[in-house]
Parts: sequence; C-alpha cells; structure tokens
Amino acid sequence: MIYTLRDTYYRLILDRPRITLLMLAVLIAWLVSYSGNFRLDASSDTLVLENDESLKYYRAIEARYGSDDFLFITYTPEGELFGEDAKKDLRALADKLRKLERVKSVVTLLDVPLIDSPPVTLSEFQENVITLESPEANLALAQQEIINSPLYRNMLISEDGKTTALQVNFERDETFYRLLNKRNGLREKQYETELSVSELEELEAVSLEFDLYKASVQQQLHDDIAAVREIMDEHRDNAHLFLGGIPMIASDSIDYIRNDLRTFGVGVLVFLILLLTVIFHQLRWILLPMLTCGIAGAMMVGFLGWVNWPVTVVSSNFISLMLIITLSLMVHLIVRYRELHTDNAEASQYELVKETLRTKVQPSFFTAATTIVAFTSLIVSDIRPVIDFGWMMTIGISMSFLLAFSLFPAAVMLLKPKRSMFKRDITGAITGVVARLIERYSNGTLLLFLLVTVLSVVGMMRLSVENRFIDYYKEHTEIYQGMILIDEKLGGTTPMEVVIDAPADFFELEEEEEGEDDAFLDDLDLDLDEEAGITTTSYWFNSGMLPEVQRIHDYLDQLPESGKVLSISTSMQLLQSLDEDMVLDDFFLSILYKRLPQDIKETLIKPYMSEDGNQLRFNIRVYESDPDLKREALLQRIRQHLTTELGLAEEQVNITGMLVLYNNMLQSLFRSQIMTIGVVFVAILAMFMVSFRNIKMACLAIVPNMIAVAMVLGLMGWLRISLDMMTITIAAICIGIAVDDTIHYVHRITEEYAVDRDYWAAVKRSHASIGRAMYYTTITITLGFSILALSNFIPSIYFGLLTGFSMLVALIANLALLPLLIVRIKPLG
Repeated sequence: MIYTLRDTYYRLILDRPRITLLMLAVLIAWLVSYSGNFRLDASSDTLVLENDESLKYYRAIEARYGSDDFLFITYTPEGELFGEDAKKDLRALADKLRKLERVKSVVTLLDVPLIDSPPVTLSEFQENVITLESPEANLALAQQEIINSPLYRNMLISEDGKTTALQVNFERDETFYRLLNKRNGLREKQYETELSVSELEELEAVSLEFDLYKASVQQQLHDDIAAVREIMDEHRDNAHLFLGGIPMIASDSIDYIRNDLRTFGVGVLVFLILLLTVIFHQLRWILLPMLTCGIAGAMMVGFLGWVNWPVTVVSSNFISLMLIITLSLMVHLIVRYRELHTDNAEASQYELVKETLRTKVQPSFFTAATTIVAFTSLIVSDIRPVIDFGWMMTIGISMSFLLAFSLFPAAVMLLKPKRSMFKRDITGAITGVVARLIERYSNGTLLLFLLVTVLSVVGMMRLSVENRFIDYYKEHTEIYQGMILIDEKLGGTTPMEVVIDAPADFFELEEEEEGEDDAFLDDLDLDLDEEAGITTTSYWFNSGMLPEVQRIHDYLDQLPESGKVLSISTSMQLLQSLDEDMVLDDFFLSILYKRLPQDIKETLIKPYMSEDGNQLRFNIRVYESDPDLKREALLQRIRQHLTTELGLAEEQVNITGMLVLYNNMLQSLFRSQIMTIGVVFVAILAMFMVSFRNIKMACLAIVPNMIAVAMVLGLMGWLRISLDMMTITIAAICIGIAVDDTIHYVHRITEEYAVDRDYWAAVKRSHASIGRAMYYTTITITLGFSILALSNFIPSIYFGLLTGFSMLVALIANLALLPLLIVRIKPLG
C-alpha cells in the first residue's frame, strides 16, 4: 500500500510536473478568491471564556443596568474649563457627536442635574432640573458643586477642575443580542444533549448569520470611532483630547494588527529575501521558498475567508508561524538537494529530486505531525480564540507540508540542475566548531545545560498570569496616554461591578406574606406595592438597610485599586444634600422614590438598584495603570471581606464586569496550558518512538525539547513577562520548533552512524549537513522576526522576540545537548 502511494506520488509530481503545477494553480486561485472575506475580530468577546458562567451573568446585568461599551473622551481646554469659550466648544463637540447615527446619548458636564447652583428644595428639584446651561444656574456655585459632587468628581470632572469627560453611549443592538442568545442557547443544548438534524441545521444557519452580522457591527463600530476621531480633530486647537473605552481599545487593536501584518509583513519578507540571498547565492533558491511561503499564507487566508472564520488578536500570528514552518520545510529540501547535487554532479534532475523526497519525506512528515500535536495543546483551552489558533495552526501546518512536497519538486523538475559549491561556507565552519567544542568539553557542556535548566525552572516558578491592558501599548500611543489620563484624573479605566442580592430567606418570607396579603387586598381592590411604597417590599431601599449599603460602598471606595465608586449611596448622598435636615425614614424614602422625575431616576437610581429594590449594583472603576494590580487577589479580597466582615452570604455576592471576565480567562489559560504541557510531551514521546523505532533514542530526543521550553518560559519568568493570550502560545511554538530540529537531526545522525558506526564522526558529518539547514532556518527566522520589535503593539514585540529566542535555544539544544546525549548513551548500538 505504502509503495503504491509512493509510486503514484512520483508519477504525478515528477513525471507530470506541469499538470501538478496547473492543478495547484487552480486550487490556489479558488481559495485566494475568498480572501476578500478574511476578517479580524478584536471584540471584547475574544477576551473571555466561551462557556464562562460569569459571562452569562455579566450579559444579564448589562441588559438590566446598561452596557459598559461606551466611548470616553477626555477634554482639557487651553483656557478655563468653565469659561464661555470652553463651554461653547464643548457644546459644539457634544452636538456633533449626538448627530452620529448610532449614538444614543452624550453625557457632559453641561447637562448633568445641579441642586446647589442655586440651592433648590426637593419639590423644586422634582419640578425643574437645573443644568449648567439653564438661565437660572449660578455659574460660580455650579463650578464648585460639580467639582465637589460625590457623583461627578473623578468621573465627569477631575479634582483640579481642569479636565472633564464626555461619555458617548451607543444604542443597544437588539438584533446582535437576539442572534447571540439564539446561537448560545443552541450551543448550550448541544453540550448537554444531542441536537436533532433540524436543530443542527438551525445552529449552523444562526451561527453564520451571527458571524456575518457581528462582522458588520464591528465594521460599523470602526467607522463610528473614525467619525468620532474626525470630530475630535476639529476641536484639538481648543483643547487636548483623548479617546478611551473598551470599544476603542478593541478597534485600535485590530488596526495595530493590520498595520503589523502589512508593514512588518513586507519588512520581514524583504529581510528574509536578503538573508536567503546571502545563504544560497542563487535566484531559484530565493524565489522558490518565498513563493511557497507566500502561496501557503494566501491559501490559508482564502480558506479562512471561505469558511467565514475570523482571526483574533491571538490567532493573528498564524501567518507568521506558517511562514516559519513552510520556510523550514523548504530550507531542508533545498539543502538536501544541494548536498546530493554536490556529491553526485552527474545525476539527472529526476534522480536528484526523487532522492531528496525519499530522504526528507519521513522526517518532514513526523516534524509536521509532532508540531501539530504541540499546537493541539491549545485546543483544550476554554477560550475560543486560543482554540481557534490551535485548529488554524493544525490546518495551516498540514497545508504547508502538502504544498512544500508538491510545489517544490514540481517546480524544480522544470529547472535544469545548477551546481552550487557550499562546503566551505561560514555556516559549515560554525556548525563544525560546535561539534568539536562539545566533543572537547563534553562534561562542561552537560554542566552548563544543567545549570541553565535549574535557572529556567526557578524562572518558571516566577511566571504570572497577571497583566494589564495598558502594557499592550507603547507610551506614545493614544490608548496608553488616554488610560493614564483617565486613571490619574477621572477615576480609573477598567470597569468592575459588585452586585449584591437580597438574602434567599427574604424572598421565601416575601412569598409567604404575599400569599396572605393577596386575598385581603383583593377584597379591597388595592395593590400592596402601590399603596405601601417600595420601602415595604424592598430589602435594600429602606431606612434600616441603607446604612448597611453605605458600609459596603465605603469599603469598596477605600480599596487602593479602586478609583471612582458609584452606587445608590452616592445618589442618596446627592439627594440628601437638598435638605441637610432631611430624615430618611421609610415614609420619606417611599415618597421620594415615587415622585422623582423619570429622567432623574434613570440617572440616579436605575443604574445602581433593581426596580424591586432587592438587588444593588456598585459600579467601580479600577486603576488599570496601577503596577501592583493583581486581579485575582483583588477579587478574593473583596469577596472575603463582604462575606466575613460584613456578614453577607456567599450567594448574595456577585462580582462581574470586564475585569472579572478577563481575570477568568487568564486563570483558565494558566490551568489549561501549563498543566497540559506534560501531556503534550508524552504524546510527542510516543510519536518519537514511532518515528525513530528506538525507545532509547526517543527518550533522549525529548530531553532537549523539554529544556528548550523550560528556557523560554524561564526567561519569561525572570523578565516578568506575564502569561496572556499571546505569550501562552510561545510554549506550543517552542515545542513545535524544537521538535522540528530534533527529528531532522536524529534521522540524519542515524544514517551517518550506519556508515562507519563511529558516533563522533557521525555527529560531525550531521553537523556539516543537516546542521546547516537547522542553522539557516534559525538565523533567517530569528533575524527576520526581530523586525517586530519596532511594532507599537507590545504582544507583537513579545511574539517576534520570544519566537526568535525559541528558535535559538532549540538550535543550541539540538546541536549541543542532543548529540552529546546520543554519544554518551549510545542508543544506536
């Protein structure tokens, strides 16, 4: 069977290279035609766990109290903030923003309610709400009130009164959430039980509809943000403005990724061409690998467009990794072909290509297979972008392997052999020196690797999943500067919400009392809630529990990580300032709640308390720029204090918001990826046994791979580079790269040892042959990807530098440690 497949492969590729290239051209053209559907997705959904219960709760709270997906514009005028010129410019800015189609409202200091400018009574406040724009407003008093207001200070205006904020709220897209809920409902049912054929068809249809609609929403959001920036640009002569908010961060992240793919993609391409020119000196060996890499990337982009599979911040590097893998395959094929041609100058092109394929197809196949195993470690994650990245790399590696072993031989068959002398180049000298050094200093080499391993393990113990959004961007970027300004002057950047429910026994008691009262009230034709007021039915909104609410508010407000804290306590403090002698008994609270104008309720009550008064929402903004921010520790500390010190039941306390969802994602990353590395190595060990057919060799070969991964993770630990959605993939990348070198080296040294059964002679010949290909690939990719260090997106910088470091340590481990272990243990007999 194997021989039949091999002969068929030779007849198709080598005997009919033009037909092969024509078939490839048709396939490539078909896939590339779908590349227009390729899209990037950096929405907040890509930062959370797919089946996180906290995500469902977050969306429920968001639907009840309002979304945190709004834009934040900071405004620092050249002159006085409360001067006429600044107010006029601010008014014009807000009016332009309100005209945007999807903008629901724009909140500014010009239109927030005032109660002390001049002082008004509760009755007057109920009848007429005064704002800074009202004719009767006292501007001097208004300035002091806004700056000192518990509701506006450090949220709408800075403490120094020089910077204000505009909050741009977008309309809630009901179609988006309808499709999302429908899709998620079917997915949840699929996890619990088997779907019927009609339900599977419905799930497929609604998933496609949601993906397409989501893409249009993201494009609309991108256009909206661009429009907001254009409006802001019209006012930059009068004030310093920065844009902030989760939607802006998501949109700008996509722009950074696009820019990196475009700008640095071209830069890496040019750099790789130059390096290949230096290495091979022949046009065919420059164009062919770069053409293959380009086609592989274009085919994968087209495939993703065909299946409507969006690329996220995490998976955006798949093209770069496909470039590495494809280039590695091509370099190994080219080097082997050149070796054969040098040793057999009179051989025909058919013989050279056939022998190249015969000797390289098995190690290359197992290289691709084991690399796929490394990336499948990402599939066990609960995070959809990480899962997608694992699957994308699995498909991409398969595509690169098939393309390399079809395009390369077919193209070379159409070329005439062209001899190239390369035995005395600098690469051979370098790999030869390495072989001689490890032979002379074998004990020292082993001790050095032992020391490095110990240091790496210590570094791994210092790894952390704590990181900050702000660390993803360089200091000169608008995102970074905006976050710093909002943190320092406007009460913090990252939203977090503490939701407190009434105790369970309250609802049980309430149901019993309602049952008893309903019969009596039916006879009187009365409604209990309407007659008695909210204070009799609400657990929290009454004179007995509001002091307890204040205690919770005060605790959250004094946390060093928290900036602005808003709650029903803030609103009551503001309303109480209407009359310092006001007695907040149940009767007064009931009347107050009933008579407050609806627009005031929308501002002061609804965002912080449920309609029945049995659920509280504390809105907290956390300082994202705090270098000591530890999300997990903060969440545990809040929950522990509320339950132990303030006596709340565990089930009463719910903490939600993007901070919680992002933290859940980080913790899941650490558990699912770091803990599965051991399983991946076991799987790779099994594949080594199949590939090498030698248990002892397989056990030796796994050692340099483990050390290479430990060195990369250890370096991250020592440099305090946190694990996140981007850096967590470095472990899988390192395993894939190290395994590539290991398989090729072991196959070659096995062949060389069979020549004279001399281990050190086999090592030296292997270094002079396969060592070249390993060296070429490593140096080319490492130097090429170092260009990413110039990116404005810190994850791209980490990816480029850590990928290069991964390749270097994999090369060193496989050229220094692996041969030394083979010589010492003698697994070949």
